[in-house]
Amino acid sequence: MLHTPVGRVRAAGLVEGVSALVLFFIAMPLKYLSGMPELGKEVVYWVGAVHGALFIGYALVTFVAWGQGAVTAKLVGCAAVASIVPFGPFVVDGMLRRHEERTRAATAD
Repeated sequence: MLHTPVGRVRAAGLVEGVSALVLFFIAMPLKYLSGMPELGKEVVYWVGAVHGALFIGYALVTFVAWGQGAVTAKLVGCAAVASIVPFGPFVVDGMLRRHEERTRAATAD
């Protein structure tokens, strides 16, 4: 997966998507629903910081792949929108996988 620019975008998206789910469904409920708001506040801070760094990494990897001509502007736009929606990177992963398969098939001919 990491051998191609599109594969790197897919990997970064999946990691960023998992970090968002951890933030939304583990860290934030720990802060607001657990009865331990101080612990939850600390967890949200650190998980949020990691998620933010991964978000920036996802954007950078996507723009590098676009600059290399490996992804289209439409896919970059879809990745940008998906990165702010829970489960969005997993949907875009399917689009990227199909794009990569079509590209591979076109170059094999």
